[in-house]
Amino acid sequence: MSRLVWLIPLFPLVGALANALLGRLTGRFAHWIAVPALGLSFVVSCFVFARVLHGETYVGQLFPWISAGGFKTAVAVQVDQLSAVMLLVVTGVGFLIHLYSAGYMHGDAGFARFFTYLNLFVFSMVMLVLAGDFLVLYVFWEAVGLCSYLLIGFWYAKQSASDAGKKAFIVNRVGDFGFGLGIMLIWTTFGTLTYGEVFTKATDAVSGGTYLAIALLLFMGACGKSAQLPLFTWLPDAMEGPTPVSALIHAATMVTAGVYMVARCHKLFEMAPLSLEIVAWVGGLTALFAASIGLAQTDIKRVLAYSTISQLGYMFAAVGVGAYAAGIFHLVTHAFFKALLFLGAGSVIHGLHGEQDLRRMGGIAPRMLVTTVTFLVGAIGLAGIPPFAGFFSKDEILASAFHEGHVALWAVLLLGVLLTAFYTARVVLLAFFGGPRMSKQVAHHIHESPAVMTVPLGALAVLTALAGIVGVPSSQGTAFARFLAPVLPLRLAEHGGVTALALAAVSVVVAVGGVFFAWLVYGRGPVDASCIGVPRNVVHRIVLNKYYVDEIYDALFVQPIYRLCLWCSRVVDLTMIDGLVNGVGAAVVAWALGLRRIQTGFVMNYALGMLLGAIALVAFLLAARP
Repeated sequence: MSRLVWLIPLFPLVGALANALLGRLTGRFAHWIAVPALGLSFVVSCFVFARVLHGETYVGQLFPWISAGGFKTAVAVQVDQLSAVMLLVVTGVGFLIHLYSAGYMHGDAGFARFFTYLNLFVFSMVMLVLAGDFLVLYVFWEAVGLCSYLLIGFWYAKQSASDAGKKAFIVNRVGDFGFGLGIMLIWTTFGTLTYGEVFTKATDAVSGGTYLAIALLLFMGACGKSAQLPLFTWLPDAMEGPTPVSALIHAATMVTAGVYMVARCHKLFEMAPLSLEIVAWVGGLTALFAASIGLAQTDIKRVLAYSTISQLGYMFAAVGVGAYAAGIFHLVTHAFFKALLFLGAGSVIHGLHGEQDLRRMGGIAPRMLVTTVTFLVGAIGLAGIPPFAGFFSKDEILASAFHEGHVALWAVLLLGVLLTAFYTARVVLLAFFGGPRMSKQVAHHIHESPAVMTVPLGALAVLTALAGIVGVPSSQGTAFARFLAPVLPLRLAEHGGVTALALAAVSVVVAVGGVFFAWLVYGRGPVDASCIGVPRNVVHRIVLNKYYVDEIYDALFVQPIYRLCLWCSRVVDLTMIDGLVNGVGAAVVAWALGLRRIQTGFVMNYALGMLLGAIALVAFLLAARP
């Protein structure tokens, strides 16, 4: 398996290097390098998955990396059931998004640069998933953050895009600071960074406080990367990047890295049960908080962005209550239906010549039938309505929370289901149905996207519809959970009986109720565009303005730090540091001005000076004689 494993990251790396070095030559044909590179990576991932399916795993290293005193580490990889699933998601969904990008980005001046960044991101994400120790994990954790910055700010001439890229990079640095400290604490505690050795040494011999510190520091990094409270503000602004970027990075891959990391390190978190409780409640509150914001947004991509934050909250709630397989299964299904929704939104934007505002959409279903049908499939999956995959993964999370005794958390997540169904149906009704609200010129040119964009939509729609098969519950757990059992503990909840059926029924009724409420508001008759996005009361105003979190952060952190930087620049730098340096220079000049007085240019003065020196020397010698 070793040769196959290293081919998975090699192909996208070669694609990135080829387009980076030969971009002027490849130009508008850059996708002929990038798309096949990722296609080959996906094929190899399928072969690796097949071997893992038959019980084979692999732990190995490419080469020794750092050797300094007692610290030794190598570029190591680990392939097991969890990483095999993640590889399929990253390369499979990534391939479809690469294919879609060939049509969506056609004609862009930075076409080759875009595919360079996209391939480089997939390479980094694959290495993050394959990492066999914490240092390799950290390096590529930072690498995906760098690629995210490059892709969000891809249209760097656009001020909002460059600002969004910087915001994402800076907010992630806050979380990554804690993540780095957590890895350092792991080294000082266990004397190693290799997964297997760390998890083996994770016993009661280490104090609970140390485990709690490690877990919370690691979770701090997860909150930044996966946009959880309070470090979620970067992800909605990241919608300034091209839509395929939103689908790949902010729906299917990078933002799920935090969930993957917590599941991978579950042994460390379980040694400090309080940390899992914190993970669960941060996830649950984030799910509800972000869903409520999504109710009022008018930009189609921002609604989906807040939906992503909310669904990531469900995943963290799952791993927090110990339902690791349920969290990873929702990660997989979310990758399918959310990538589908983002790409569907991109198709709508493409068909409307760049329009993203829901207030200027409507009535496009007859003109964009493929996009409408596939988007509807993704919307049903997101809303959690059976029989699509989103229902099975979300229901498993709700059931796990209830059976593990987290009834209050279950109620919070159930309320999130209602809000999710409402804003999902709202997007569908405002974008595709009802009367057209765009200008007549735009309405006249509405058209379906080309096949290179609609084929990936169809593939993701099929996956959204059918992936739930592996998540059908049974008395032995789901097939997906049983597959992950060698890596993630299998907790058999009460999947049968009246209680389980009642929980599922409640979930479905709540989801359908959310759709029905949305239809009452937006589907019964024509919608007045001037009323959308206009606050009707205090609560609506607060939600529409995203609870003023950005403004609060600006007042509490950005402006004070900015003023501190200005003070340091004007007082410390200019007055103190520059004053000291300039003062030294002024002293040297003054000293030189004094010395120059003896440089008169007259020979008589120089002869007198020599005479005085000779006299002084003779006097010294005579005085020194015994």
